[in-house]
Amino acid sequence: MSSNDQPFLPKWIAWETTQRCNQQCVHCRCSSNMDAAEGDFSTSEAFRLIDDICQVSKPVLVLSGGEPLLRDDIFKIARYGTEQGLRMCMATNGTLVNDQVCRQMLDSGIRMVSLSLDGSRAERHDDFRQSPGAFDATIRAAHTLKRHGIKFLINSSFTRRNQTDIVATFRLAKELGAVAWYLFMIVPTGRGQEIMDELISPEDYEEILAWHFHQECQETEILMRPTCAPHYYRIAPQLARASKVSYERRSLSFSTGGGKGCLAGQSICLIDAHGNLKPCSYFPTIAGNVKERSFKDLWFNAPLLKELRDFSLYRGKCGVCEYLQVCGGCRARADAVHGDYLAEEPFCNYQPPASTGRKS
Repeated sequence: MSSNDQPFLPKWIAWETTQRCNQQCVHCRCSSNMDAAEGDFSTSEAFRLIDDICQVSKPVLVLSGGEPLLRDDIFKIARYGTEQGLRMCMATNGTLVNDQVCRQMLDSGIRMVSLSLDGSRAERHDDFRQSPGAFDATIRAAHTLKRHGIKFLINSSFTRRNQTDIVATFRLAKELGAVAWYLFMIVPTGRGQEIMDELISPEDYEEILAWHFHQECQETEILMRPTCAPHYYRIAPQLARASKVSYERRSLSFSTGGGKGCLAGQSICLIDAHGNLKPCSYFPTIAGNVKERSFKDLWFNAPLLKELRDFSLYRGKCGVCEYLQVCGGCRARADAVHGDYLAEEPFCNYQPPASTGRKS
């Protein structure tokens, strides 16, 4: 490991424990459904993967999917990760959460659960999830988790079909007792490619992030964080200067760390159900496979990850932007839209002053 690699240690890893899911969300990055491949990691292989990760760092490990609660051994995996010193979390759609599941979460050391809530009313959320009753299940799961003293955060994904419901969805997340609310701006991968025309416009994007900034500045009850919206780290200081307010972000103990927008391949990554390592959960391009090369080898030596960490390689207006070091543009969105993960962020309308000599 070279000295240049030292800052780039994984702090947050999502593991797609299965591609099976009992919902068929319109934006699903891995196009999950009940007929999807279950994933070929056995329990013992899962343990070995955790051991391999621990050779590099002791990150947050999110047991994701698909729907992770469809795996019979999910709590054995969670317990093993906890015993190895990892901070184990789970991302679930909430439909299978009940009192027994909560007791298993507590026993296995799950320290945070994320639920998805894509609208403030059933018709909005259920439409997004293509699953009648999904909204009621999420609300029920939130109440059950709270009753058992399990911390949970809420992820909310938005496109044009539900963007008018952002404020109401945020308020509902607070009412439910979530410790954090993450606003997701869709990256068109998986089934998300089929709703490309529903992506929020760059202009609305900017307006939504401005609302987020002003709300966050006055918020005391819940942590707020925009996700897959790296140019928030350009917008926030701009608005702070214009408003003459002090802007200091609160942190969550399970955060990816660092005051930077896109962290793909720098402090976060995804391992899919077949062992493919990707720089983040929405990245189309694969860095390698952990069944063929060790996680440690891939993390430090995969060419894709090395390129993402070299900001001098970034092209288009991102390459000359004065906010490059704190924003970076969404690399997954650049990959999905331009077919080039080093290209400029396609949904940022900011024009950096350095307009001459721009890299193409």
